[in-house]
Amino acid sequence: MATLTMTTTVDPAARRAAGAVRPGPPRLESGVGVLDKASLLLGVLESGPATLATLVSATGLKRPTVHRLALALERLRLVARDRDGRFALGPRLGDMVVEARHDRLLLTAEPVLTALRERTGASVRLYRRRGELRVCVAASEALGTGADTVPVGSAFPLKSGAVAQVLLAWEEPELLYEGLRGARFSAGMLSGVRRRGWAQSFGGWEPAMATVAAPVRGPGGRVIAALSLSGPVSRLTRNPGQEYGSDTIGAAVRLSELSGC
Repeated sequence: MATLTMTTTVDPAARRAAGAVRPGPPRLESGVGVLDKASLLLGVLESGPATLATLVSATGLKRPTVHRLALALERLRLVARDRDGRFALGPRLGDMVVEARHDRLLLTAEPVLTALRERTGASVRLYRRRGELRVCVAASEALGTGADTVPVGSAFPLKSGAVAQVLLAWEEPELLYEGLRGARFSAGMLSGVRRRGWAQSFGGWEPAMATVAAPVRGPGGRVIAALSLSGPVSRLTRNPGQEYGSDTIGAAVRLSELSGC
């Protein structure tokens, strides 16, 4: 089995020839050449977007090699381009981080959900996005409220309700546009969600039910889940967000902190 060694040496002549603009990253060597070179490129991008010339100067690798590897990593979504055409870390890396922390999120969810349920008397659920669906991954159901329960594992389209609004509101414009197709809410409503920090809706399982939802955030402030509070309108009122929005946001923030997301 190959061993990992650390070295910070990068060909000085290549650096001078290319005109380095940032220090080269520590080089992790696995003994597999192409992987080491790809790792070196990603290491440079950890400090921010970089042009092809910057990647060449910071790594000491030949320009054709850097270009070929950068394009290959871009096809794998491990590298992307910013608005200026510079190379940057790709969205797939963020997805990997989120999935790696998924178990931690669920492990810390129960006490947070239970505390919010006991404080409000409403059912509390945690949802994550899976493609075009929202999936209930944890729940603390209130008893005696007349509300239908939502079994863990239940999946629903992202076309209506407070949870769907929260999971879509902070998406990139292109994904937001796609998500609004056929939805029962508008771009203006999602703008209000971003401004307030919570969404509210009525109906769903029963016409007399109300729901408030707030985002659970992960690395870089990315929304990785939605925490919802649901109950009869008679309990949550016709303006549940005003009444319980702060509590829901506080619990969502607490869940992010405890899970280390």
